[in-house]
Amino acid sequence: MSGLRSMTGFARLEQRTPWGTLSAELRTVNHRFLDIGLRLPEELRALEGRVRELLAGRLQRGKVDCQIRFQPQAGAQTPVSINLPLVRRLLEACRRIEAMMENPARTAPLELLKWPGVVELGTADVDALQREALALLEACLESLCQARTREGARMKMLIEQRCGAMAQQVAAVRARLPEILDHQRQRLRKRVAELEVEVDPARFEQELAYLAQKIDVEEELDRIEVHLDEVRHVLVQDEPVGRRLDFLMQELNREANTLASKSVDAGTTRAAVEMKVLIEQMREQIQNIE
Repeated sequence: MSGLRSMTGFARLEQRTPWGTLSAELRTVNHRFLDIGLRLPEELRALEGRVRELLAGRLQRGKVDCQIRFQPQAGAQTPVSINLPLVRRLLEACRRIEAMMENPARTAPLELLKWPGVVELGTADVDALQREALALLEACLESLCQARTREGARMKMLIEQRCGAMAQQVAAVRARLPEILDHQRQRLRKRVAELEVEVDPARFEQELAYLAQKIDVEEELDRIEVHLDEVRHVLVQDEPVGRRLDFLMQELNREANTLASKSVDAGTTRAAVEMKVLIEQMREQIQNIE
């Protein structure tokens, strides 16, 4: 799957192996950069570099929480070894603590066996387990990417709808520009008439031209349409586009503010406010886009 991708997603897979049960879990949320957090069992510590490389190859942005669990199979006929030097150090630590206590409980061998690194699989079994874990993680990562792409498709639809709504507002304001200018012309004529003074026709036309230039928002409307076209273009790119879209939202907001400041008409002001609402709604969606 390709297209717009969300930074928010979740995937979890589980698999039984000859040595026990493996599970891989991936959870991602929005973040400015790629931030990977790993939790691996002792048997898979050596995979940390390869796991990071695998995740970075598919994910460009987002805070990633990756956890792989391994539950050894009870009674599995798998050769294991005991890390005796570690057991001796643990026993020595237990004796020191017991010497500081009154009537200490006896340390159970089963508790020591649960300590990370005490029970070790044979080398061949560790290698095979690591291969199984990487394969499971790859499948889990694929499931996560598909989920992020599906969520991205929903975001794309919402952003496109709001772009369409903004384009309607632009068209409505543009259609009313001649009416607004004529209204301002009539308003100026009325004020001059109320003053009951003779006005030079050339000077009057000059003032009209100045007024028309002052309230002209054609340039702002043109730029809004250009930015909306660019948003639609960016939405179909098969690459991380979140930062580019965020920049375009800033530019759209700037033009909407200018439109509001130059407005001499209640309808134009309402349109500018509605545009700012739509821009903010798009910005909320874009915060989660990779």
